[in-house]
Amino acid sequence: MTQTHQLHAAHALLPEGWADDVLLAWNDAGDFTRVQAGVPCPAGTARAAGPVLPGMPNLHSHAFQRAFGGLTEYRGQAQDSFWSWRTLMYRFAAQITPGLLETIATWLYAEMLQAGYTSVCEFHYVHHDRDGKPYADRVELSRALLRAAASTGIGLTLLPVLYQTGGFGGRPASEGQRRFLNDTRDMLDMLAALRPLCAAQGARLGLAPHSLRAVPPEALAEAVAGLHAQDATAPVHIHIAEQTAEVDACLTWSGRRPVQWLLEHMPVDARWCLIHATHMTPDEYRDAARSGAVAGLCPTTEANLGDGIFDLPAWQAAGGAWGLGSDSHATVNAAEELLMLEYSQRLALRQRNVAVSAEHPDVATHMMLAAVRGGAQASGRKIAGLNAGQRADFIVLDAGHPALSGLPACAMLSGHVFASHRTSAVERVVCGGIERIARGRHALHEQAAAAFAEARARVMRS
Repeated sequence: MTQTHQLHAAHALLPEGWADDVLLAWNDAGDFTRVQAGVPCPAGTARAAGPVLPGMPNLHSHAFQRAFGGLTEYRGQAQDSFWSWRTLMYRFAAQITPGLLETIATWLYAEMLQAGYTSVCEFHYVHHDRDGKPYADRVELSRALLRAAASTGIGLTLLPVLYQTGGFGGRPASEGQRRFLNDTRDMLDMLAALRPLCAAQGARLGLAPHSLRAVPPEALAEAVAGLHAQDATAPVHIHIAEQTAEVDACLTWSGRRPVQWLLEHMPVDARWCLIHATHMTPDEYRDAARSGAVAGLCPTTEANLGDGIFDLPAWQAAGGAWGLGSDSHATVNAAEELLMLEYSQRLALRQRNVAVSAEHPDVATHMMLAAVRGGAQASGRKIAGLNAGQRADFIVLDAGHPALSGLPACAMLSGHVFASHRTSAVERVVCGGIERIARGRHALHEQAAAAFAEARARVMRS
């Protein structure tokens, strides 16, 4: 017999904005069946401890890099950059085993849930054994990620990465990239093998051509066509225009900038997510936004790597969708990603309150709703907010947290984003109708944290 579960919220952030006296109801399958404002709390129904927010999708993650945090914050050469960071990261990636990956991802996904993320797009590119040879089961490392998501309860969009070359024009891959490489046919076979595994736990499967420098044009076209022959709605994520050196190399190779080349040569539409897309011309901002693709912004990682600043006003003026990712996990905190995105715009423009809309002049409210919409689109999952038919993914803030106490609901969200001082006001997190975070903690917190620390020590000893 199907059972209905309910929660009453004095205040909730619905897709159209803030509402009072909201009744949230969901079924055993984990989908909202009713979200209605202006309803008195029914007898016997639990009351939320603070404002209820939609779950935040994390649209870009490299899970193993969580264990790399803190190991590159020193000057290693005359001018450090993304490229010097990448060399160190490759050395770290060379040590990852399936067991280590599962341990690291389990802790990371628990952290994400505690930090207000309810789903993650895993841009997964370490596929093979440490010698670069495929495992007997070519999807063994993907299985480790699926197990980590299942044990923590986070929603997952798995994006196996196609990686073939070391640079534009078919430059050979380097030794540090040997664990990433697959030909196009093998990748499509891996997707076919992963499809029933993902379906069994409600995960979504897509594809991530790593970048234009790592996937030649013919392979890119074949891989995307092959993916959509298997699943016509599957998401496609690609790193693009993250670094100015990448833009310059693409111009030398093709006479086109990366985003311009992609739009001219591939059927980019709402199934695509352009990760970073930091360095675009006004025409590229306009044309990419019109394609329907999501811009996948990773503000704390982009700051950590010195990538540059995305022009959010230009993107929004063109009607572009966007979402947030934690990428290398220099920070695992949804509120801090929102803060960094807004503050980067303020620093670039020397203005305040940049990320707003006519409908929502409150910065935190506008950003939260936009990031949820864009993240849901990029995830390819029914997680677009508090609405009937969507997954019952939601966050309850603690109205008694010092940064929130005494404020109206929309200001509580602003306090959570802009004034929580590295503490979290996340009190409860529900994913697919199941409580995963209670009183700010995941049930696996202590166990997963200890295992993560030991796993990181093992990698560093290797």
